[in-house]
Amino acid sequence: MPQYLVAGYLPDDFDPSQMDEAVGREIHALNKEMIDAGVRKFACGLGAAKSLRTQAGGDVFITDGPYLEAKEHIGGFWILECADMDEALAWARKGATATRGQVEVREIFFSPAPE
Repeated sequence: MPQYLVAGYLPDDFDPSQMDEAVGREIHALNKEMIDAGVRKFACGLGAAKSLRTQAGGDVFITDGPYLEAKEHIGGFWILECADMDEALAWARKGATATRGQVEVREIFFSPAPE
């Protein structure tokens, strides 16, 4: 069955202290619902980013924050195993509601290494 990344985005000026207990309860309830339905394979929140870029000569430059400038950044994600994109979108709709934010869905493509 295909797997999907459902990524939740936060505004660049997100303040975690402003997240109320109701949001946390809704996210935990959604995680339980996903587990009970057998679709959730993995879920987590993410901390601050470090970006790495190769430089001429093979050095790697490390900076704080995302490499691309954006108004939002990924705050967490789910890996779901669903029958199709429609099912993944239905779960993502619940994710957007629970987090009171924006989510994005992408199918995960995996090809085993050739022998």
